[in-house]
Amino acid sequence: MFEEPLVRADTVTGMPEGQGLRAIAPRLACWGLAGALLAMPASAAAVAGPTGDLSPRLAELAKPSGLTASHIGLAEKLGLAPGEGNTVQRGNRVFAYVRFDRGATAALDELRGTGAKVVDVSRRYQTITVAAKPDELRDVAGVARVAGVSPVHAPIVAGVGSAGPVASVFEPCFGTATSEGDLQLNAMAARDGFEIDGSGVKVGILSDSFNRDKTADTSASTDVKTGDLPGSGNPCGYASPVQVLDDSALGGEDEGRAMAQIVHDLAPGASLAFATAFKSELSFAKNIVKLAEAGATVIADDVFYTEEPFFQDGPIAVAVNEVVEGGATYFSAAGNDNLVDSLGRDIASWEAPEYRDSGSCPASLVALSEEIEAEELELELEGPGTGLHPEHCMDFDPGPGDDETFGITVSSGATLLADLQWAEPREGVGDNIDAFLLNAKGESLTGSIESNIAVTQQPVELVEWENNTGSKAQVQLAINRYKGAEDPRLKLALLQNGGGVTATEYPESSGGDTVGPTIFGHSGAASAVGVGAVPFDNSKKPERYSSRGPVTHYFGPVTGSKTPAEPLAKPEKIAKPDVVATDGGASTFFGSCESHVWRFYGTSAAAPHAAAVAALELETAPGATPAEVRQAQVESASKVGAFAPEAVGGGLVDAPEAISSLLSVGFPGGEQIAPPVSENCNVPTPPGSGPTLSGLSGSQTSSLALPPPRTLFRHRPRRVIHTRKQTVRVVFRFGSDETDVTFACRIDGGLFRVCPERFVRRFGVGLHTVRVVARDASGNGDRTPAFYRFLVKRIF
Repeated sequence: MFEEPLVRADTVTGMPEGQGLRAIAPRLACWGLAGALLAMPASAAAVAGPTGDLSPRLAELAKPSGLTASHIGLAEKLGLAPGEGNTVQRGNRVFAYVRFDRGATAALDELRGTGAKVVDVSRRYQTITVAAKPDELRDVAGVARVAGVSPVHAPIVAGVGSAGPVASVFEPCFGTATSEGDLQLNAMAARDGFEIDGSGVKVGILSDSFNRDKTADTSASTDVKTGDLPGSGNPCGYASPVQVLDDSALGGEDEGRAMAQIVHDLAPGASLAFATAFKSELSFAKNIVKLAEAGATVIADDVFYTEEPFFQDGPIAVAVNEVVEGGATYFSAAGNDNLVDSLGRDIASWEAPEYRDSGSCPASLVALSEEIEAEELELELEGPGTGLHPEHCMDFDPGPGDDETFGITVSSGATLLADLQWAEPREGVGDNIDAFLLNAKGESLTGSIESNIAVTQQPVELVEWENNTGSKAQVQLAINRYKGAEDPRLKLALLQNGGGVTATEYPESSGGDTVGPTIFGHSGAASAVGVGAVPFDNSKKPERYSSRGPVTHYFGPVTGSKTPAEPLAKPEKIAKPDVVATDGGASTFFGSCESHVWRFYGTSAAAPHAAAVAALELETAPGATPAEVRQAQVESASKVGAFAPEAVGGGLVDAPEAISSLLSVGFPGGEQIAPPVSENCNVPTPPGSGPTLSGLSGSQTSSLALPPPRTLFRHRPRRVIHTRKQTVRVVFRFGSDETDVTFACRIDGGLFRVCPERFVRRFGVGLHTVRVVARDASGNGDRTPAFYRFLVKRIF
């Protein structure tokens, strides 16, 4: 295994179709604007030497000026913005897909001879994933029968609000935790009523890592000792350890272990297995199959790759289809990419039924093209020219008018990640479509001009931009067809992990254009169970960020050959999500620290909840097929408010009802069962908190008394506040999960005193702590005060 520190550096988009480094260099110089793709000195503009089949961004890395860059310097050199959709690096090596026309495995020795490290080999897709130093990239591209070399985009996990080790610094969480999903989904009632615990079923987990994060509050071994994971020494007697098939992706936050905790909470008798999904798209697909081969009959994941197809099943979905056909039920997080504007409209995607050519482009792109052409003539570059030729920009107006740009409002400090795809199959791409981002004045900010035909054979462009303006920014997206004559369907998805974009120019479906759905990739596969999220403390609504469906496919699955999939005789509309399940449940170490409890939010948490219920189903009906397990969950799910299936699918998973539906029998245990005291092995209650039915402290009680109110920070300052004065005015707003509550505050080392819901005070330079407790009308007070620590720092 190749062991070097993992760094995730953001994607820089590519250049025109089929051009080498000689064409790239002058073009990059033209992007020397604020927020440009690359910040490159003019002296580097005339670097000679073709790069063959290297993608433009890898060609930039291969330049001599990049050969001595450190693993951090590579990212800095490219002027990359932090955020999702980035490339993967280890040390001073970048991960890359090396596509072959044929004979990939036969080229292994030649590839290794370049110095590149082989990470993964896919015979099916004739693709080898390598980790190569910048000065090795040209040699990699020169290996016989190489069709293209492009970077591996780092995956996205569907967890929301992960504070990681930062929150731990300010206030560690205590002890053992049991997800409230155990009660919300009635899993505890199912275990008691049917006398089951998931025994005889193996559940596979795919995520970032399992036991790699050295800064986490707990480790896998401590989780076993406290009963939060199975293994030798588990106090509940669940001694079979988690089978770790592959935990080799460095840099993860052990989200996979947090998912495994959820499964163990609801189905403690089930055996568990883990494999990383973080090395590459193709490695992810292989690990799905490995888990099934290891005996997993239920599998859950929470990872996405931005290049996964919108309009067909990609390699990961193909692997899902295969393991489901082999008898495994597959659960995938639906994603956290829904965005809601001020009027309550879902605005995270925009889709047009065809490319509407406006016949022109914004003036700034035309000027940029002319500047590039002039530099090419001055440098006497060979070839047919590399200008943008911005003459065929998309018309976003579905009506009779023309609109060359799509307006997007980006929050201050947020990173915009726009994923543009069009309806052409992989290996059958005939259109090269570029995307550009302009500011409110129409000036160029950044862009994506990938070599879709010559290098990647993928109909994908990723535009990424960080808003460092200090306030919200109005930006405009322009889409230009650089090559090709077809008018394919287009879809733009804003992959924002639930925030960062507050408005778009076209927020409603009209004129054949569709706005809203963001479920894509393998979560949208017909064979997978796509799982949305419902908050642990409110079963009447989905999380705002939980991605919406449906999904529509226009082509068959990606094949393992270089032959593109055929168009479907009729588009396949796939209802997604299938169900919703709990998020925000308690964890021992992962997520956001709230009132001394780690809370794991996002559809990443929902998927293992539904998977755990499937394990209970399969213990009662070992011969049930994946279709039957899924149908039982969907048909028996409880209604979630008045929300449509596009948001919640069949509804909220109900464990005993799903089992009853699967067995076609009545639930033997009744509708309400007091949780058995022995379920959590009498784990001690954390200091300063009492036992509650919801399991906030990690223990449960046989009492059905209502819990005290939960205290929240609805508004709080930044962790570090800079001021030029001796003191600074700070505003807090407190809240609770109950109404008619009062609050008491403790500032630094003082006493608790009554304070208003909106608390305003001046704080001096230094480190400060604020603790607040909610108390309801009956006098019940939260035993776990909400806690916040911040620093006031003086600058001169």
